[in-house]
Amino acid sequence: MSDVASPATPASTPVAEGITLGSTGQFARWTVTPWGAVVPWGQESPVALDWYIAADDRWHVPASEPTVRQTRIEGAPVVETRLRIPDGDAVQRVWAVPDGDGNVIVEFENESPLPFAVALSGPRVVTDRPPSDMAIQGIDLPDGSIVLPVGHRAIARVALPFPGGSGPSRLTAVPPALAVVRGWTRVVEQASRLVLPDERLVEALVAARCDLLLEGPVSAADDPVGFLLDVAELVRCGDSADAWLLDVVEPAERVARHAARRGASNDDVADALAALGACRIVAVRAGDARAANDIDRTANRLASTRDVLDASTGTAGAIASFADVRRGSSVGRFVRSIERRIADGGVLLPGGMPTSWHGSNFEVHGVPTSATSTVSFAVRWHGERPAVLWEQHSTNGSTTVELSAPDVDPEWRTSDATGEALWPAPERVRARPGLSITVDGNSDAHGDGDPAAGTTPGATPGADPDPDADGVSFS
Repeated sequence: MSDVASPATPASTPVAEGITLGSTGQFARWTVTPWGAVVPWGQESPVALDWYIAADDRWHVPASEPTVRQTRIEGAPVVETRLRIPDGDAVQRVWAVPDGDGNVIVEFENESPLPFAVALSGPRVVTDRPPSDMAIQGIDLPDGSIVLPVGHRAIARVALPFPGGSGPSRLTAVPPALAVVRGWTRVVEQASRLVLPDERLVEALVAARCDLLLEGPVSAADDPVGFLLDVAELVRCGDSADAWLLDVVEPAERVARHAARRGASNDDVADALAALGACRIVAVRAGDARAANDIDRTANRLASTRDVLDASTGTAGAIASFADVRRGSSVGRFVRSIERRIADGGVLLPGGMPTSWHGSNFEVHGVPTSATSTVSFAVRWHGERPAVLWEQHSTNGSTTVELSAPDVDPEWRTSDATGEALWPAPERVRARPGLSITVDGNSDAHGDGDPAAGTTPGATPGADPDPDADGVSFS
């Protein structure tokens, strides 16, 4: 994967439902459908690369097979699709690499005791072995389809160039799937890193940030607050703040005017303060002190009109539970909702520690506590009591914020930059309903409407909530 560059302009818009693939800083984008077909963006009549498996029993067509299961590996845009065949699985993995003008690597692994053949239809691909010249029987495929034999526990790999581009010079030289996963993880963890008992929550956060890097922010015209939060998240993940600075000016002014009008609600002001805080991140990262000071003055004027708001963080009450988290069209809103449940200003774990986390070590790194400071903390268990170790960081050398955790230890409070403390044993309470993260790209702009049913890119189809834990489920 290439280094993060200035705001990228993807190749038009997706033409199919699925998961977006690409490399940051490049034009080429593809969509992986729920059954593993690969469709390029930006084409008037896109041609999909589709696949079929000739197993010991029959031809299997993933687009219509009920045994297809698909996941993103650790939340990255590296997609694994499994198809059940006799005594095992045919496994397809798909990821993008920046070679040439951009290529998608598609590999097929045989996790069954018998060999099978994979047929590919669609655009030209680059193979690491000559296709079979055997006649295709038992299935009607488009002209030009190729067949690759795959032995027991073997892997076959092809490269799909973006239309008009060229394939990699050597397939053996392209980075493997797990190396690409590590690359994406390093990029998105520049913003913050979470190591939590709820692994699916962490993967949902990684997936959201990867989608944002590949698809860009929401429309500033439709959702200026979401746009500003998205841009700040892009900058936190390594995008150029200078390149975005001019783009945030007009939406920020529009949001501030809307919140300052007569009859504006507390929610309007809270949204505006969150958006202005996002703008301040961009201004500070761009080294524009004048813009940062102007944003501070505007935010202070707005905050002074509503006594329920905190001028430094722009919050209007913490997210009470992870069950309140929704992923709508704005990734920035989604990330902010998760991070506020971990640290809301200087308040750690507002709403308390999820019951399913009791007894499990966890840690978070780089979660914002103000516009210029972050906190990292880890929880380690000593019997039934959690010990917290923390470290505060400031981007401009300013003083640290006061930390507290009233829903975990009402008496604990500190302004120390680093330290450790032993919190009391959590009360034994009845577990709350499972965490439900809904990924709905068609929800209202603020991400607070009723989420639509069904799954969309980034969701895990068929996962059911656990009624006895605060674990993550996708519904």
